[in-house]
Amino acid sequence: MDKKKLNAKDFINIGIFTVIYFVMFFITGMLGYIPIFAVIIPLVLGILGGIPFMLFLTKTGKFGAATIMGTLVSVLCFLMGQSWISIPFGIVFGFLADLIFKAGEYKSWKHTVLGYCVFTEWVIGSMLPMWIMRDTFFEAYRSRGGTDEYINAIMGLTANWMLPVVIVLGIVGGVIGAYLGKAILKKHFVKAGIV
Repeated sequence: MDKKKLNAKDFINIGIFTVIYFVMFFITGMLGYIPIFAVIIPLVLGILGGIPFMLFLTKTGKFGAATIMGTLVSVLCFLMGQSWISIPFGIVFGFLADLIFKAGEYKSWKHTVLGYCVFTEWVIGSMLPMWIMRDTFFEAYRSRGGTDEYINAIMGLTANWMLPVVIVLGIVGGVIGAYLGKAILKKHFVKAGIV
């Protein structure tokens, strides 16, 4: 059996950690009812998701795992009512993260941090309609019972210049989350040989 290929145990781990990671996303999304949190979701998700994602890496450490997780979490996001745009973002950023992890042979801490920062950017896909489909997005939100006060606050926080800031916040959250995950799961990193 090729130890570099995903096996049944890996798929079980991917499923378990995708659910845990999605719970972190759901918690982050709930914070979005406070307007400022709606635009710093990548920062908060990067931090909260760091612990389960770092453990996920030590348990799988094979090419394709991050792509599958990115795909699954973005599909779940879509099924929960987010835009379809999250799906290609989940696939692409999951795949890019896989390439980075593989380049570091799943042992390089630098590649682990960079890969996780890239993976975290999938969530931009679920937020992008606030910038590129503003009228449709906010009208749909209003029809679901969103108050004018909340919608106006979010519209004020999602000016065009904020999109690059939100992307950078995802990178910052990824770095913090990776180091937090490493600190909490130190013995797993030693066992996996990640320095």
